[in-house]
Amino acid sequence: MIKVALCIATEHDPWLVALAVAICCAGAFAIVQMCERSSHAPGLQRLGWAFLTAIAAGATIWCTHFVAMLAFEAGAPVTLDPVLTISSLVVAVAGSFAAIYLATRERTALQGALGGAGFGGAISAMHYTGMAAYRVDGLVTWDLTYVAVSIVCASAFSAAAMAVLGSDRIGRHRLAIATALIVVAIATLHFVAMTAMSVTPLVLSDTPLDAREVRALAWATAMVGMMVISASVFAWLIDRQTRSDAMRKLTHMALNDALTGLPNRVAFQAEIQREVEIARATGGRLGVLAIDLDRFKEINDVHGHKAGDEVLIRLAARLREALGPGDMVARLGGDEFVALTRFADRAQLTALADRLDATLKTPLTVGHFEARLGASIGIAIYPHDGDDAEMLANNADLAMYRAKSEGAPAPCYYDSELDDVIRDRREIANDLRRAIDRNELEVHYQVQASVASGEVTGYEALLRWTHPTRGSIPPSTFIPIAEENGFILALGEWVLRRACMDATAWDHRSKVAVNVSPLQLAHANLPRLFHQVLLETGLPPRRLEIELTETAIVADRARALHVLRQIKALGVGVALDDFGTGYSSLETLRAFPFDKIKLDRFFAAELAGSPQSTAILRAVLALGKSLSIPVLAEGIETQEQFEVLAHEGCDEVQGFLLGHPGVMTGENPSPLADALESIPPAQAPQSTAA
Repeated sequence: MIKVALCIATEHDPWLVALAVAICCAGAFAIVQMCERSSHAPGLQRLGWAFLTAIAAGATIWCTHFVAMLAFEAGAPVTLDPVLTISSLVVAVAGSFAAIYLATRERTALQGALGGAGFGGAISAMHYTGMAAYRVDGLVTWDLTYVAVSIVCASAFSAAAMAVLGSDRIGRHRLAIATALIVVAIATLHFVAMTAMSVTPLVLSDTPLDAREVRALAWATAMVGMMVISASVFAWLIDRQTRSDAMRKLTHMALNDALTGLPNRVAFQAEIQREVEIARATGGRLGVLAIDLDRFKEINDVHGHKAGDEVLIRLAARLREALGPGDMVARLGGDEFVALTRFADRAQLTALADRLDATLKTPLTVGHFEARLGASIGIAIYPHDGDDAEMLANNADLAMYRAKSEGAPAPCYYDSELDDVIRDRREIANDLRRAIDRNELEVHYQVQASVASGEVTGYEALLRWTHPTRGSIPPSTFIPIAEENGFILALGEWVLRRACMDATAWDHRSKVAVNVSPLQLAHANLPRLFHQVLLETGLPPRRLEIELTETAIVADRARALHVLRQIKALGVGVALDDFGTGYSSLETLRAFPFDKIKLDRFFAAELAGSPQSTAILRAVLALGKSLSIPVLAEGIETQEQFEVLAHEGCDEVQGFLLGHPGVMTGENPSPLADALESIPPAQAPQSTAA
């Protein structure tokens, strides 16, 4: 019998080989793209993407193998074992899943190389399981050297592919290189492994299988494989498109105002930084226009926030239309906007500012009402008013604040001399906010005493702030700044809590008086705050007294008196401060039963030589007696002032004669003892103090 040794790889159908290569390339592309997605997916998503990648990888390996195998002509009858054929597909998918999940657990070249080596092992296991299903009517022998080389090639090229995929150092060609390496891994495994097998036919046959049947089977296998690979690629594409859409939406949300659609603060800061760099490089000029709407709060208060939102939307559209080419307008928040423009001639900047000003002053019809707002506009110019983005924007802001405070009818340009005052106040505001947070303020106490007995009746809590670089800053400076910048409530709460805590530690039972500003009194939760602080500190309500001026009441009289009644219902005393200045309405005394009237220090200063001041004092004291309200005179600095007050029957006094404000030590002296001794007995008053 003649034995003919045929290397299976020597004769093949070129069309089927080309089809196998096409499957391999398409599948390798899908494998690489989906591995990349898997490496970036979190938790269970990574597991899901690893499984989908394994399906694509298994289909690629399996279809490439069987189409290429069907392309080879063995020269002998061939059959396929169905169980082993299916088993080879299972081996490909399972092995690929384990290897790909290992490779994508951590995004490192080493982790990728380990997983890639496992992927090469899965390719080899699939191939040799598939070859076991390839039954040839002849004697089959294997060259173990080629077998070993095929496995090494598959593992090495796969490891290199996954290592490249897991490394960020290679750059943008990383995915293409990884795809090529996977193609090489699959191809070398197949062709080297087929070279390792030799067949000696037992029956010579020129046509062991019908060529049309072989092609039909190969094309059917290829179509199934391509459908699986295509499904995987489309899944990746859909996910990529979905993530791209989501990223675009997130980017838009991050850089644009949700209400008006204008760029937001983040987008503006990026744009002004870019524009400043361009202007610096080209020697150009840049204008920043800070815009704050006037009377916008009235719309919210009268017509509601929905109407306010509609006004902002309409104004944003108008501002867009007023811009020139290359200009930008952004909403920073609330009713604050900012515009950015390049210009060569200052007249261009002025024209834009005038257009924006006119646009914002034009009446706006919203629903059933017409809104007339207007705006305060401040302008800063690069490089004259600032050589970086932050300074430029800040100086435009300062100019806008000056325009608002002065009620300027036209946009204001930055002026270093004028705006440094505003800058200084803003710096104080920032430092004061930090001082509150860091508990760096102090409360000093000034004694209040009975004129008749000389006994201490209470202490007024006076806030003091020593700035680390500016030194002592008076309350007359920083209290208005706190009110302007919206943290007077936090400051008032800090003082109230501190005063109550200090008073509980005194070894006497004197009252502590705390000043309340008009803005605090306008807050509906003020009674709840008093109740909470009293509970937390344990101070009895009768030992707490609040002092407020009549100015705090007149803004919203009914509301203020309602809040005061709630506070008084807690057991807290209420004193009317600075009486004799401002309104000093008798109607206020009638409408609310105050526990004390504090006569302004202006009258005490005039007592010594002014019969008119003495007459007014006598009238106030008579009013207090008739209403059964004790009267306390502030600003008592001399013995002579005290003697007049004692002679006229004043109930209590407070001033430097009794001692300067200071930190309480817990002692309770009688500061008027010496003063009372100097008054002749016949002149000693009968106090009306409760």
